[in-house]
Amino acid sequence: MKTTPNALLSRIRRSNIHLLFRVSLVTVAWLIGQITLAQTTRFEVPLTSDGVPDLQGIWTSNTITPLERDPRFGDQLVLSSLEAMALEQAVADYSANADAPSDPNRAAPNKGKIELADSYNNFWFDDGTRVAEFDGEYRSSLIIAPSDGRIPAYTPAAQARIESEAGMRTEIGAYAGPEARPLAERCLLSFSSSGGPPMLPILYNNHYQIVQSPGYVMILVEMVHDARIIRIDADPRPANHRPWLGDSIGHWEGESLVVTTSQFNPSQRFRNSSENFKIIERFTRVGEDRINYEFTASDPDTWTDDWSAQIPMNRTADKMYEYACHEGNYSLPGVLAGARRDEATNPQ
Repeated sequence: MKTTPNALLSRIRRSNIHLLFRVSLVTVAWLIGQITLAQTTRFEVPLTSDGVPDLQGIWTSNTITPLERDPRFGDQLVLSSLEAMALEQAVADYSANADAPSDPNRAAPNKGKIELADSYNNFWFDDGTRVAEFDGEYRSSLIIAPSDGRIPAYTPAAQARIESEAGMRTEIGAYAGPEARPLAERCLLSFSSSGGPPMLPILYNNHYQIVQSPGYVMILVEMVHDARIIRIDADPRPANHRPWLGDSIGHWEGESLVVTTSQFNPSQRFRNSSENFKIIERFTRVGEDRINYEFTASDPDTWTDDWSAQIPMNRTADKMYEYACHEGNYSLPGVLAGARRDEATNPQ
């Protein structure tokens, strides 16, 4: 029996449909297998030559997620994917607008009244474009405890201490001498605790280089020039030994590096903390390109409760360059000289 062209075409179509169906089944089965494998395959943490988890590399913590939660989110720690996308789009829109060329015909700034936007614009910032993701969740804040995502209130003793110090600064003047200026401005410490501990993301320079050797972990901080030295399984320093970044002692708990730091220099004063400030950090390698960084801060003389945060640190191919901020650079004499000139021309 002769096969008509239409019958032949119909048979080919049926054959192709059956083939496509079989290929689809195989593809779906393969995808399911890959998903299952991804869910069940545990990341094997690489080890250093002395047998401890390898945290080495250059990592960045930049993120648009704030340390403290916007009050409009209340106790909502986890954002939906749509909420995260909306926040990221808002940041992208802001950056696009901020990157627009300046008006070449704009007027000169008022004498002695240069605004921050005229010195640091969006070109300098590298605070990230993504919402922080931790354990597969988009986060509304880096702080996870207390439940409102906010740093606890100051104790009455802390409030009295803060008011007393503010009054003293007002009395001597903000530009009376180098001692009156912030440590970061004097290039003694990084800005806004990016050097830590805790190591908090800021507007730019959020890179960290971790280097390990037997008995030590060193964290080189991109901002300014801090180098944290963590001594493994070591004894505390004498009580009167109070370096800028405190005395950091680490130990390994399974695959996590746990670091306890106390005995900070009295001038450090992280967020108005007292000499009893203590912080416990945890660094856990959870992927080839990811470290989970967590910490709990405690100071009963400053806050009414302990507080904790989680910050993702992602591997970066970027290089770290010298920030070249050091004590004695010309900016501070310039600031103080300007203050003396202002005093001479505008006597009180």
